[in-house]
Amino acid sequence: MAIKVLVIEDEEILAKILQDKFRNENFEVEIASDGEAAFSLAKNFSPDIIVLDLILPKKDGFEVLKELKNDSDLRKVPVVILSNLGQEEEIKRGFALGATDYLVKAQNPIKAVIEKVKNYLSKIKK
Repeated sequence: MAIKVLVIEDEEILAKILQDKFRNENFEVEIASDGEAAFSLAKNFSPDIIVLDLILPKKDGFEVLKELKNDSDLRKVPVVILSNLGQEEEIKRGFALGATDYLVKAQNPIKAVIEKVKNYLSKIKK
C-alpha cells in the first residue's frame, strides 16, 4: 500500500513539483490548493503526512492546522509546514498548534523537503 502525502499549497508550480517528486518516491499524492478544500480532502484521502503552506486562499494554514488537530481521525497525522513565513512568532505558533516541523521555503530546497518528509515517514512506519 502506497504512503499517502497531502500537499496543501496554492502556488500551482510548487505544488506540481512537490507532487512529481513525491510520486518519484512512490508516494500517492493529492493536492489541495486552498484552505477550505484542504480539510475535506484530508478527511477523504486519509494521508500519512501533510505538507502545509500557511498563506492560502479562503482559509489560512494556521486555521487548517487547527482543524486537523481538532479532528479525531486526523490529529495524529504529522503536519510539516512549508511556508514563506519565517518569523519567530509564526514558527512558534505553528509548533504550538501541533506542527511536526516548520520549513521556510527560502531555506529548504525541494530535495531537502522531500528528504525530511521521508525521514518523518520512516519514524512513523516503524
